[in-house]
Amino acid sequence: MLFRTLLSLTLIFGGTVSHAAPNTARTEQVEGSLLTDHSTVQVGQQLRVALRQRIAPHWHTYWINPGDSGQATSIEWQLPAGATASEVEWPAPSRQALGPITNYGYSNEVLILSRLTVPATASKRFTVTAQVTWLVCKDICIPQTVTLGLDLPVAAVAVAGLDAPLLAAAEAHLPKPAPFPVRVTRTDKSLVLIWPQQQALMQAEFYAEAWGIVNHSAPQALTQQSGTARLELPIGEAPLVAGKALAGVLKIQDSGGEQAYRIQEVPQALAKPTPVEDTGLAAALALALAGGLVLNLMPCVFPVLSIKALSLMNQARDSAATTRRHGLAYTLGVLLSFAVLGLALLALRAAGGEIGWGLQFQSPLFVLGVAWLLFAVGLSLSGLLDVGASAAGLGSDLAGKPGYAGSFFTGVLASVVATPCTAPFMGAALAYALTQAAPVLLAVFLSLGLGLALPYLLLSLWPALQRWLPRPGAWMQTLKQALAFPMYAAAVWLVWVLAQQSGAGGVVLALSGMVALAFAAWLRSVMKPGLLGNGVALLIAAATLACAVALPAQTPSTQAVSNDSEPYTPERLAALRAEGKPVFVNLTAAWCISCLVNERVALSRPEVREAFARAGITYLKGDWTRQDARITALLSEYGRTGVPLYLFFPRGHEGPAAVLPQLLTPGIVIDALSAPAHKE
Repeated sequence: MLFRTLLSLTLIFGGTVSHAAPNTARTEQVEGSLLTDHSTVQVGQQLRVALRQRIAPHWHTYWINPGDSGQATSIEWQLPAGATASEVEWPAPSRQALGPITNYGYSNEVLILSRLTVPATASKRFTVTAQVTWLVCKDICIPQTVTLGLDLPVAAVAVAGLDAPLLAAAEAHLPKPAPFPVRVTRTDKSLVLIWPQQQALMQAEFYAEAWGIVNHSAPQALTQQSGTARLELPIGEAPLVAGKALAGVLKIQDSGGEQAYRIQEVPQALAKPTPVEDTGLAAALALALAGGLVLNLMPCVFPVLSIKALSLMNQARDSAATTRRHGLAYTLGVLLSFAVLGLALLALRAAGGEIGWGLQFQSPLFVLGVAWLLFAVGLSLSGLLDVGASAAGLGSDLAGKPGYAGSFFTGVLASVVATPCTAPFMGAALAYALTQAAPVLLAVFLSLGLGLALPYLLLSLWPALQRWLPRPGAWMQTLKQALAFPMYAAAVWLVWVLAQQSGAGGVVLALSGMVALAFAAWLRSVMKPGLLGNGVALLIAAATLACAVALPAQTPSTQAVSNDSEPYTPERLAALRAEGKPVFVNLTAAWCISCLVNERVALSRPEVREAFARAGITYLKGDWTRQDARITALLSEYGRTGVPLYLFFPRGHEGPAAVLPQLLTPGIVIDALSAPAHKE
């Protein structure tokens, strides 16, 4: 009889044995489980599912935007054929503050909702699996992954489950579209939310869905007047670009309780460009002109401008008309270059990309090309290389005097090397220009270029000003050769920039190209000018440029280190300890709150760095952002499952390291350096 009963139940509920993962999993910090609003489902049904996290006291997990650091909870569904899963629906988060770091997340308990569609092909059971990953933090941060499952019978009629009221309550508390109009405007430093509010508010907070749009840690000032509420949001490290909407959750609290609303509005100052007030444009043009003038004094531009100063002295022998034409050619080169840069930024903005000043210097190939160009100009000033005389002069005989094309391309070169520099007055003008319509942006960029060209242009247009310049003479040849060294220095600086972008491979390629340029210069000096000499030089240049194709594949190490630290490896630690040297090990991660706080308030302090230097301590830094297995092994050795971990190995010590607390102060670190090693 019992056997028949069990057999009947088996046939009723599908006739198969379930192999689904359990619907609940526990760690020491979090209990995760899958809840549904139905215990029996039917084909085509939208099944409401919730991931419930029950979080231990004083610990927290993270929202879709974790804030200054952290990692959002993720759910990876494994569904039967034909089934679909909706995007996660996030409850409104709360602020989790620790020192200067602010994060968005959840404490105690949270239900994160989704919807699953039961496929039409489901016959007996609807079985799904979810791999759930979260980061749980207190004074340490621990990434955790669990596998959860659901196994529900399929019937002709769906049956509500015991958890249906709990899921209905969670859905009712999800952020809703705001029932009132919300406007978003922008000031120089803030985004401002404005909405009608008749009842006095006790508190209002906004949580942006995208990282960096607002400053997560900065206070949000709420003001209320005449039935209108205004919430000021200081701009963060990744401001909105033109046409992008501000999306997030607005939480307000009044006498009736707390409400959360979804907001998605395009800020008025960042919407489709509108006509600009004359006063705003006039101020931007004046600031750009002043910024361009100051650019002439910046180190990145000065080496090129020294060439024009030398040219002015040479032109003292020329007529006033010739000098003016040289000034106009140089100015045309500058203005055309700034116009091309502005058009490129407009095209990039139209394609939805990020735009900014000096964007081209983010390209290793561009940096490499400019480094070679400046080195070649240095060789020319040193008298070792005649850079394309006939081409530069467009057919004129440059043996006697420079051609106008030479002045034009000097303006182009000055513009190119000016873009990594930012002078006073430029910031406000560029910030204004990059959010405006194409004509306004181009006008501001041309004003900036005019400022850069203006000193030389004025000297060339008014020959009387040239009386202040030294008289031409034989000393100018010596000066010309001396001016090569600022060009070489600028090339060295660009090779250093390339090293940050492409590592040692980029440096080798850059230096090899410079050797090739020097060899071509020498070859032209020993061979008669003509087809053979030019052909050999062109072959060398072509071979060098062909090698540059491999540059993008060469990338530097991604290990997170600072100027006073080395990357952690077990081999390096073992070697230092074998030599009896003192070692401080910092195991950290980009998403670790405590790690960032400790770096700011303790490890980066001058008194701590001086203490390291006095004691001869080698500082090793291990980045666990991507869960390096070597770092995991060291954590396990000291009984840890998460970062931060701070270890100090005294000089000559052979035992385990002294383990420092997870929260540091400068005094704690300095005291630990003089204490005997011990295990925590």
